[in-house]
Amino acid sequence: MSQPPPQQGFGAPYEPRPGVYGDPGQPPPGPLPQPSYGYPPFPAQTAPAPSGGSGGGGRSRGRVAGLVAAVLAGVLVVGAGVWFVVGGDDGSDGKKAVAKESAAPKRPGGEPRRGMTPAPGADELNKGREEGEAKVRWVQKNGVDVPSSGGAVRGPWVAGDIVAKAMYRTVSGYSVEDGTRRWSLPLLADFCAAPTLPSADGKVVLALRADTTGESDCDRLQMIDLTTGKAGWTATLDRSGSMDGLSHIAMAVNGDVVTVGRLTRTDAYRIGDGKHLWGRLPGFCQPYALTSGDVPLAAVDCRKDPGEDGTPDQEVRRMDPATGRTVWTYEVKKGWRIDQFYSVDPPVVSLRKDEDTPEPQWAIVFLNADGTFRAQPVPGKEDFAVRCGEGGENLDNCIGVATDDDTFYLTTEAAPVRGELSNAVVAFDMRTGRIKWKVPAPYAQLLYPLRVEDGEVLLYLRPSPPGDSRVGGGIMALGPQGGALRPVLRHPASAADAEGGMSWPAVRYSDGRSLIIRGRVGADDDEEELDQETMIAFGD
Repeated sequence: MSQPPPQQGFGAPYEPRPGVYGDPGQPPPGPLPQPSYGYPPFPAQTAPAPSGGSGGGGRSRGRVAGLVAAVLAGVLVVGAGVWFVVGGDDGSDGKKAVAKESAAPKRPGGEPRRGMTPAPGADELNKGREEGEAKVRWVQKNGVDVPSSGGAVRGPWVAGDIVAKAMYRTVSGYSVEDGTRRWSLPLLADFCAAPTLPSADGKVVLALRADTTGESDCDRLQMIDLTTGKAGWTATLDRSGSMDGLSHIAMAVNGDVVTVGRLTRTDAYRIGDGKHLWGRLPGFCQPYALTSGDVPLAAVDCRKDPGEDGTPDQEVRRMDPATGRTVWTYEVKKGWRIDQFYSVDPPVVSLRKDEDTPEPQWAIVFLNADGTFRAQPVPGKEDFAVRCGEGGENLDNCIGVATDDDTFYLTTEAAPVRGELSNAVVAFDMRTGRIKWKVPAPYAQLLYPLRVEDGEVLLYLRPSPPGDSRVGGGIMALGPQGGALRPVLRHPASAADAEGGMSWPAVRYSDGRSLIIRGRVGADDDEEELDQETMIAFGD
């Protein structure tokens, strides 16, 4: 498996991020030729940054002093009683916050507003459906008034027969079957971080800002039961010192544990009741982000001096999220930083070297299950680019990469082909790092690997650009030897305009059904904004 385990209804999210290679870790044994230790054979391409959000190159961990100054410049203002923390503690005086069940206020955060809204658009989109094309099951339009700068969308999270998403100050749940809205829960302030996956029993924990200014710290936690839309416990992150930044938050769910990572530490909470399990660990090394799913991998900073400039020493660790105990450690070469986890089983790590370097460098490392070095991809003359979720600091939410024990699949950078942009998928041997084969996308379309299933790599195919002969998107498959693309689920060409307009989409596929969700909502006027499609479901 190359990504978190499949969710009921629509399956696992697409997976992680970009590369040009060299090994910032240990050189592999054996006679196979490899690039020189620690130095990629050529500079990295830069992944395109999503509009209105942070870029796709991972967190910058360089000038800590500048970040701290920015954090300290803000004033923490929290309304009395807003977070229902015992004793009114706002977490800023060094005391540990105690989570408790939310009361039932008359303002956002209490009982969800319930309603049944129709799923508009599906009938119209199906009118032009041709033989062999799947039907549009349902369409959900925005319906949430977001700020003029637009709003990021998080999710989808699938819990039983509910698919949920968060946008601006609202979390909403919809029927997997027909898209009708089952519940809508207003939030007290903007959400600023969320895990990629929910818990197995359908719960998620969001990080919210301290107030409604949009500039305050991201230090409030809110548990939500996605099956009912009801808010559960809340907590406030403890700021442990002046260097503890609360603006870059990475969240992950592993079993009944949610971890909340930031610049100098990670805190873990039990999802069921909000109990704080662990925080800052002994020693100089602290995790700042974990991956969701069955194999929790952590990105770890090692700083002897909390105020030191430059990239700290970094480690990849497999950790027990309930205790913070380290299972194994892989040391990253000095000067490199962990950019993304492309896979957790087997471990595949994307690394970057941006600081004090004339040109940014990018490397990918294959690890064994025990954290020892296995191999690295040898890219040849190809340029690669992987697209990641709009905004956020999670290290497990990109598209364009998939892997199993034998093969690593990576998408190339889009390039002009007969006047239109297209790309290709390249397969690497996980034992040697050598390229096995390359398969181009259909003309004027883009392919993105999702995951490996039953020996085949599943891929998302974007629809072609607008025009008289526009072609729909869909889910495709390739066997372990490459060859011709096999259609798994053809999205109708009649829905290509709606599907192609979904900016920075998240993709889910399972059991003959797919779900496309927009990564960001925004438009020039309120009417257009409210009418934008945010989710489209396909399948018979």
